[in-house]
Amino acid sequence: MFTGITFQTLDAKGRVTLSQKFRDELGESFYVTSGFDNDFRSVQIMSCEQFNRLLSQIRELPARTALQLQYVLISPATEVSANAQGRVQIPQALRDSAKLKKDLVVLGMDTRVEVWDKETYDEFMKKQMQESFDDALALLRL
Repeated sequence: MFTGITFQTLDAKGRVTLSQKFRDELGESFYVTSGFDNDFRSVQIMSCEQFNRLLSQIRELPARTALQLQYVLISPATEVSANAQGRVQIPQALRDSAKLKKDLVVLGMDTRVEVWDKETYDEFMKKQMQESFDDALALLRL
């Protein structure tokens, strides 16, 4: 399970450093692809096992829905590995889509890791706190 938040910098070659804990859980090679949110774009990173599980679930959906998700999640996916310094190359198309600049937020999200531009992440979290946090807490019955 991926948990935790780190603040990283995108280097000049489009690489981000992942923590040793994340790299250990992801395995030797893993996938980077588009994030799930259309309004607030990010990059998600998942193990080959998790990516294949997602792919299997998409294949089970009705054809039109499956095709839409394939364009958004499967087509841009790239299998990558971390270098000796723990840096991962994020393909240019994904960097552009997520508007990744220099300052990044890397967060563990249970079965995947997300990489956000810090400004976008801050806007997203502000919206989450305003719109859905109270409703979500109510569902948990704390």
